[in-house]
Amino acid sequence: MSSLTEIAGVSLTTFFATIGPLDIAAMFAALTTHQTPREKRVIALRGVLIATVILLIFALSGKALLSTLGISLAALRTAGGILLLLIGIEMVFARSSGVLSTTHDEEEEAIGKPDISVFPLATPLIAGPGAMGAAILLMADQAGDIRGQAVVIASLLAILLATLVSLLLAGRINQWLGVTGMHVITRVMGVLLAALAVQFVFDGIAQSGLL
Repeated sequence: MSSLTEIAGVSLTTFFATIGPLDIAAMFAALTTHQTPREKRVIALRGVLIATVILLIFALSGKALLSTLGISLAALRTAGGILLLLIGIEMVFARSSGVLSTTHDEEEEAIGKPDISVFPLATPLIAGPGAMGAAILLMADQAGDIRGQAVVIASLLAILLATLVSLLLAGRINQWLGVTGMHVITRVMGVLLAALAVQFVFDGIAQSGLL
């Protein structure tokens, strides 16, 4: 059984990589150029709150959803690992496929909206497919361990809080890090996420009894 420290480390790394607070801050700054500082704060707070509700629903109801659909934990680990591996590869090569960010069409639609708190901020930027899958996978991985699941939830909330802070400081973060700094952090997190994803796949295959 993993220690709580190990669970926290894996959860924080996974959620940081799949949510991407710094990348979201850069997108947020670009989409709110015409909003006042007060409007930006309201949009940021509302967007994070909505995303928090969405991710908590997926995290807490993931086990029941799996049971209803007849999906085994081994299958979830393997499929989730593959999805996270694709996200990790995307982060390492700094390419956008729409999994971690909005697509071009979604960006065009969002630019014309006065309030982007629900779309595209809450989803798919914060509560995207990667983050939803990670929440279900990490919680299912700690099934039967209340303390382990509590650590996963706490890690999720910590990254969401970091996301809110990054949104409120979006302009300054872009100035401090620049494009190069953002890409360096993204690539490092991508490598870590890819390694974790491969481990999830290995664990899923081992648990399935196929080998």
